[in-house]
Amino acid sequence: MTFRNGLASLLRPEDSVLVLIDHQPYQLANLNSHEPQMVVNNATALAKTAKAFGVPTILTSVIADRGGLIFPQITNVFPGQEVIDRTFINTWEDKKVVDAVKDTGRKQLIIAGLWTEICVAMPAIQAAGEGWDVTAVTDASGGTSVEAHEVAIQRMIAGGVNMMTWLAVASEWQRDWARTEHAAELSEVLIQHVGGSGIALLWEQQLLNTPVPKTKG
Repeated sequence: MTFRNGLASLLRPEDSVLVLIDHQPYQLANLNSHEPQMVVNNATALAKTAKAFGVPTILTSVIADRGGLIFPQITNVFPGQEVIDRTFINTWEDKKVVDAVKDTGRKQLIIAGLWTEICVAMPAIQAAGEGWDVTAVTDASGGTSVEAHEVAIQRMIAGGVNMMTWLAVASEWQRDWARTEHAAELSEVLIQHVGGSGIALLWEQQLLNTPVPKTKG
């Protein structure tokens, strides 16, 4: 197994492509590894961050007429974009999805979805075996139990898949605060989706924009 280390192993927005898999009502109904609203929040934040950095994002569902449409919090980030609906449980066996990823010309494949043990693990392990640089975003994914989620993570790591959380992905894409071209958009995502730190950032902006009181005399 080749260890993932060194500067070149970090994520770069110009080399990344994101696939969001099966963030649907049926799967959410039996999500027990995380608080469900947190996964909705994190997946939405990941989608918004990808859009901010110009990272191509493929949305895919499985049998949506029975399992429900992808959460509007995610699809609203990409208005008018086609959601690829599959019958394959394993997304990486669906030619339309794989072709969409290949058409981007990117090699850093980032995956999040429901459920971790099925709809994330299968494509991640297969793609890694085919030579893709695969990252699974664990907190924008979730399983039917804590055990299912954690065992899936262990299985993917053994298969050479990198594990990250959405905020870590955002930080690697940004990399340097001197890069100002996406900093304002990223800051807005942080304000909306990272709770207390987002509120603190909003407060900081307020303070920076507050005129210094004039002193007498």
